[in-house]
Amino acid sequence: MPAEESPHSETEPSADDIRDAACGAYTALVGRTEQSPAHAGDPAALPRDVRRWLGERHLLDDGRRQVSSPEHALHDLLAEHRERLGRSWDELHRGLEAFDDVLRLLPGVRHAGRETVEAEFFTDRTRLRQRMDDLDALCRDELLGLRSTFPAQEVLVDGLDTDLRMLGRGVDLRLLVSARATRRAGAGRYLSALVEHGARIRVAETVPLHLNVVDRAVTVLALGPTEKGAGALGSGSVASGTAASRGSSSGDVILHSARLAECFTQVFHHHWSVGRPWRAGRPGSGGSAEEWSLREREILALLATGAKDEAIARRLGCSERTLRRLLTALIAKLGAESRFAAGARAAGLGLLDPPGDAPRESS
Repeated sequence: MPAEESPHSETEPSADDIRDAACGAYTALVGRTEQSPAHAGDPAALPRDVRRWLGERHLLDDGRRQVSSPEHALHDLLAEHRERLGRSWDELHRGLEAFDDVLRLLPGVRHAGRETVEAEFFTDRTRLRQRMDDLDALCRDELLGLRSTFPAQEVLVDGLDTDLRMLGRGVDLRLLVSARATRRAGAGRYLSALVEHGARIRVAETVPLHLNVVDRAVTVLALGPTEKGAGALGSGSVASGTAASRGSSSGDVILHSARLAECFTQVFHHHWSVGRPWRAGRPGSGGSAEEWSLREREILALLATGAKDEAIARRLGCSERTLRRLLTALIAKLGAESRFAAGARAAGLGLLDPPGDAPRESS
């Protein structure tokens, strides 16, 4: 019986001792195998700890009767760990999904009697923009906005990147704007960029408030008139620049209350239901190929190849949820009933041709 298996052993070998013994035994076995396979020796005669050490590193086969090369052992180790990492990733993903599901089921904190609402008031444009950047970064599911007007064109341009990053994360962004706001300089290009990346936008003759509702938990509300300016959805989003011009009697407020946010959400949906979808051109006509952006044409071309949603989203660098909203908007813009009909309509308009080619006549 090997010494380490004897019940009379006084001390157990250390990890370093086992490693040194295993490396020596492996070197000896490899040397014997190269000299004469008939005298390679029996790995089963090695001490148990040595066999286990070599087996865990795939330097001995499952039956521990044959020596494996370091290259073969490395290949087996990589395959084993790749499989283990795959299982761990799947388990982690399921765990995160379960975590999110439970969070959604948590009831809002309810207080008996009156509720204390945390409110932040702003009259400084710079401080408001900084605070809005924080809220935009934390938004994860939904952003609802009412816009009675838009700010200067350069403010819209500065805030556009933040808005597009939210859409890229899969945030459901819906915006109801007044007809007057759509006629301001730069508004059409700004709204087109949002729609192109998955936002849903409607137009109403008048919009009663100027606000954002973030994840139905936080409301950002402009106080007083909003005719002198307002911001994009991102940096400086609600009435940025109006507080300083209106004086200290009005400004902007951020309300941290799920109950109030739900009330403003109902106001939003009431006006949203009577708004009409915003279109850069004539609704449902599809327009000419020149009226479509390169991104929209790329999506249509990928659909025509039969690519799946997952592959298209990965190509565009967006979430599948964002892609589905983009496809819905494209189908509506083409005036089609389905993805198949949209593809046929796009082909007829020449949207599947490389940019620069002359569009074909629609049949």
